[in-house]
Amino acid sequence: MARSFTPANKKVGNLLLKLGALDPQQFENAMASAETSHQRIEDAVVELGIASEQDLLKSLATHHKTRFVSTERLAKAEIGRATLEMVPRQVAETFQVFPVLFDPQSRTLSVVTADPDDEEVLKQIQITSGAKEVKAFVGRPAGVRAAIAKCYGGDIHAFALLDRAAHAQFSAMLDVYERNVVSDVSMTAALARGSGGTGGRGERVVSERDMAQAQKRASTGQAGAGVGQEEMLELLNVLVSLLENARPDLRGHSAHVARFTRRMLERINVGPATMGAVVAAAYLHDIGKMSAFHLTSLNASEYDGHKTAAQRAVSTPVRVVESVHFAKETTDAIEQMYERYDGKGFPSGTSGKDISLGARVLAIADTYADLTQNPRNPYRKSLMPAEACGVLAKYKESIFDPHLVDLFKNMVMGEDIRAKLLANRYYALLVDPDPEETTVLELRMIEQGFETKTARGAEQAIKILQEAPIDVVISEVDLPQGDGLGLLAEARKQPWGKDVAWIFHTRRQGRSEAQRAFELGVADYVAKPAPTDVFVAKIKAILDSRAQRTGPRGVSGSLKEMGLPELVQVLFHGRKTGNLRIRSGQTSGEIHFADGQIVNALFDKVRGVDAFYQMLKLQDGEFGLDPSFVPQARVIQESPEALLLEGMRRMDEGLS
Repeated sequence: MARSFTPANKKVGNLLLKLGALDPQQFENAMASAETSHQRIEDAVVELGIASEQDLLKSLATHHKTRFVSTERLAKAEIGRATLEMVPRQVAETFQVFPVLFDPQSRTLSVVTADPDDEEVLKQIQITSGAKEVKAFVGRPAGVRAAIAKCYGGDIHAFALLDRAAHAQFSAMLDVYERNVVSDVSMTAALARGSGGTGGRGERVVSERDMAQAQKRASTGQAGAGVGQEEMLELLNVLVSLLENARPDLRGHSAHVARFTRRMLERINVGPATMGAVVAAAYLHDIGKMSAFHLTSLNASEYDGHKTAAQRAVSTPVRVVESVHFAKETTDAIEQMYERYDGKGFPSGTSGKDISLGARVLAIADTYADLTQNPRNPYRKSLMPAEACGVLAKYKESIFDPHLVDLFKNMVMGEDIRAKLLANRYYALLVDPDPEETTVLELRMIEQGFETKTARGAEQAIKILQEAPIDVVISEVDLPQGDGLGLLAEARKQPWGKDVAWIFHTRRQGRSEAQRAFELGVADYVAKPAPTDVFVAKIKAILDSRAQRTGPRGVSGSLKEMGLPELVQVLFHGRKTGNLRIRSGQTSGEIHFADGQIVNALFDKVRGVDAFYQMLKLQDGEFGLDPSFVPQARVIQESPEALLLEGMRRMDEGLS
């Protein structure tokens, strides 16, 4: 890994010497540190204290005639999903480029990279994203990596070690563990006991004095800026995530619950104080609950063992943090999360809207996260969003608030539909023990619209095939713990592998292997090395041929789950081509898209913009997207944004 960084380190190091940002001795020290720690020289310069990140990036940005983006700004950035999807995760990780902004008017994509002068990389990003122009800002390499890990991979700790001020503040405020915690069990037990035990000095509960001292340190510059609501929530996020790390089935669970809780409260439009208080409850709701079971509202209602454990632990999170004096909305949400809408819950038997809003939202978000992300839930597998929403709906009016369940379903299913609408057409699994063999192929497939996953062996491949829809497997014959032929034979016996297209891309060129492969139903047997572009074209042709026989694979849904204006925006920003069919009652219509632009519309006997405006009024009905449809002519010239604005104006003014 150090060798791969060396050219970049030399290039940037010599540039910093030339700019006067480093003297020769600092250059030597930074280079030595970078090579030893396998990192970029920019990160070494900052970590050694030779220069501040801002001064370093300012020098580089001035040289490259661009702007710089600090790690702090990257950590706080909220990047739209449509912008992120313009640069697939594999491409972002390969080239270490992070997209931050897309201007649809000029079709300019702005990205952050440590190498804004790398024209070849920027050209690749332009091709992949479909942007007319790519504008590069300079950022710290570690900051770019952290942004990719956080926004694409959901790594909530990605920025924790980079933000020294926040890390110092975290350590000061959460002095709770005395730096010598031995286990989650001892930690939570000590937290619940407080500091007054008899067995010597234990871990201390976070007290008002701790909080005041941390605030004082912050105000005097010892620990960065003061702690606001969002900073406190981020600290809770880090703390709770560290606790959850010891339980693989619950790793990251509270962060997911907090995210769903926040989105629900945003939809309900509660005030910022209530928002912060209930999101804090979402982070804290499992603190100290060391049961072997995961104690969700659903589990505690349906299973006696879960109920008994939950009754014992219902107030534990509040006792653990009682010295901090969280808002009443926080403690109410935690202590009432096992109340049931029908009044048969505990600890008080409260029913309906007498249960706090925070508790009702938390009960739904916690259960949904458990159903979709914890394979040890009562269904013994991670459910798909629609399946999990079906479970919630089953317990409407008994366990859960029925109106909130409907709202939650609308929220998450809309997200699921959006993901399907924006998904690339084909899903490919590359099975090869050699990463170098798959990198170029993977990039070329991404450029051609594939969504790719990789596996290094048969066992990992089987797991992916069982869990994700795969259209084609491209596999080496020689694999660790088995071979590709055995993997194919096993796949053909299973429902998930019976019909998947299979192509061998291998250095094994024996006649017997090829014959066996075709007997098992392989679509092609290609010897390495093969021209990558030609090979990808062949893969796509095979899948297109199969699609013609089986019919196009589209996306369908209800206009109640996602309204037509939002559908249009998703398809526009996703630059999708296809036919969006709409049916409402006995009337049907079509909207034709080409690269995200609306080129025609048909509704009843009306054609063009008037047909689009009539469909925009529909509140109920079904839609289906046929991605194989290619429009023949452009009848509508206006942009989707202009059409939506005019359509909304007409509706507001009651025009037909």
